[in-house]
Amino acid sequence: MTDLIFNVENGVAKIILNRPDSLNAFSAEMIDLWIKALETVRDSDDIRILVISGNGRGFCSGGDIKSMGRGEGFLQSDGTEDFSSTALARKNSLWKRVQRIPLLVKEIDKPVIAVLHGVAFGAGFDMTLACDIRIAAENTKISESYLNVGIVPGDGAAWFLPRFVGTDQALDLLWTRKILTAKEAKDMGLVTYVVEDDKLEEFVEDYVQKLASGPQTVMRFTKRAVYQGLNIDLRTSLDMISSAMGIVTELEDYQEGVHAVLEKRKPNFK
Repeated sequence: MTDLIFNVENGVAKIILNRPDSLNAFSAEMIDLWIKALETVRDSDDIRILVISGNGRGFCSGGDIKSMGRGEGFLQSDGTEDFSSTALARKNSLWKRVQRIPLLVKEIDKPVIAVLHGVAFGAGFDMTLACDIRIAAENTKISESYLNVGIVPGDGAAWFLPRFVGTDQALDLLWTRKILTAKEAKDMGLVTYVVEDDKLEEFVEDYVQKLASGPQTVMRFTKRAVYQGLNIDLRTSLDMISSAMGIVTELEDYQEGVHAVLEKRKPNFK
């Protein structure tokens, strides 16, 4: 069995981290398969939505502590590649491997949903901050735990956290390494939904189907507008969205949506 499972069914892509005996800590194989899966999602017009989850007792514990303890770097591997002998090798294990994950997630116009349970620590949690929606089981524990092993937040926390919670809260989470419950994380704006443990799968399935049945081109334009709007002025944003409006009103989904509202029925978007 591979360290990551990727499948697509009825337009829904699923990435499942699959090292349950290690709380889905990163391996070279996992990261390489993750990169390939994200590229497939990004480039396929047949995929409508992506869901990322983990097998076993937790979502992901981030870097592999046992590998670090053996002096082999942040990723469990078969030893054929050098991830640790020099500062450059350690940098490249992040820059050329792990850090490609959040960059690729941000290139995907479709909805990306992270499903958390059990443990989401360090880089294991930070990967979800690149996603659009985070759905957590009540039992989830979240921590920015990098400093516990004397390393800096190498996988996006220093960029994402201040944008979610502000500079002071970001530094507090990183410096104190406090462990948050799912509810505490939601109250801070780090988690979108908290769901009872035994209802997580049902909730995610309902949510996914709702998004997958929506007008896909319009949803992708909307996602672009929201994220790009964070980095541009109002005039530029309005200019961009008016152009998008001109395009989407030529699509069949526009006519279908308008007639569905007028006829008081559920739309059947293409």
